[in-house]
Amino acid sequence: MDKQTAKLDLTRDRTFRPVWAEVDLDAVRANVRTLADVAAPAALMAVVKADGYGHGAVPVARAALDAGASWLGVALVEEGAELRAAGIEAPILVLSEPPPAAAGTVVGLGLTPVAYTPVGIEALAKAVVQAGTADPLPVHLKVDTGMHRVGCMADDALALAESIAARDELRLEGMLTHFAVADEPDNPYTSQQLDRFDRVLDDLRGAEVEFDMVHAANSAGLLAFGDRARFDLVRCGIALYGVPPAPNLAGRVPLRPAMALKARVSHVKALAAGDRLSYGLRYTMPRAGSVATVPVGYADGVPRALSANGGEVVVRGQRHPIAGTVTMDQFMVDLGNAPVEVGDEVVLLGQDGDAEVTADEWAERLGTITYEIVCGIGRRVPRTYR
Repeated sequence: MDKQTAKLDLTRDRTFRPVWAEVDLDAVRANVRTLADVAAPAALMAVVKADGYGHGAVPVARAALDAGASWLGVALVEEGAELRAAGIEAPILVLSEPPPAAAGTVVGLGLTPVAYTPVGIEALAKAVVQAGTADPLPVHLKVDTGMHRVGCMADDALALAESIAARDELRLEGMLTHFAVADEPDNPYTSQQLDRFDRVLDDLRGAEVEFDMVHAANSAGLLAFGDRARFDLVRCGIALYGVPPAPNLAGRVPLRPAMALKARVSHVKALAAGDRLSYGLRYTMPRAGSVATVPVGYADGVPRALSANGGEVVVRGQRHPIAGTVTMDQFMVDLGNAPVEVGDEVVLLGQDGDAEVTADEWAERLGTITYEIVCGIGRRVPRTYR
């Protein structure tokens, strides 16, 4: 083999390091079907932003569409472009207003933009003219009913809706808003947001502004406020991947986690009681035993603080503690007297026998949300699909 061929083989082969994330696309399909049943008669949007919440945007999008989703949602024009490049033709909503410089790409790829400023609306209209497109571009107008992140203020919604409707280049296809605390079912703020949104919709209808669909509910909104918040379309993100949007919403519907994070033991050593290990020497061996090195670290999405907060992994069907500070590319596990060998499988997230570690557990230990856990699994961890 010549040097050039060897270089190409090394570029293609990503299996030298025994670390991988398994994504169960049948679990995604099952979750989509479950959520679609809950959402009915509203349609279901599968939100696949952030590389499908770390699961892989293109495979997840295909599985979700196959299972009954009718829309896809992304955060960035670049994410929509990735889906189009993969041959996906379903409607794709860009959930925030695209930068004016991206308007031409939105039109060219047939993406559906969210808009909420005069500048953004003007840029989209100009892009349609420059593209020479015969049909008007569908646009969804986002109203800020209390999240205060993006969206037009409620008092400005009618004027902006009329400006979209007045342009031959654009068509007001949808109206939407986003909830701030839908994962807190007892918080009255979501109902207040819905009241503001309903008033906006009434104003538009009273002014005879036409639009085809209304949407507000994310995963938490569907599970906690479905009767009132489903409208015509629901935007499901985290629940699509089998992860409840909040601990208090777990069990509302049956969901199957779609991702498992695994590795293999790369090194084993015997340490004495009292030996300390890893950066800072913060872990002390409580008794003599085996320590296994696992070749994955915080650069891959295993939080550095996990070891200090009781993090555990599963080896041979048993849970064992992470020993010492998680480093950039590796961490260690205290196996005690349990048998362990180089090559043994280590389950960081997922199940082995009766033992399981979930993204919810990591989130609870670290004082964060499950979204951050699954989205944080880095790109240098290969994904395998089944």
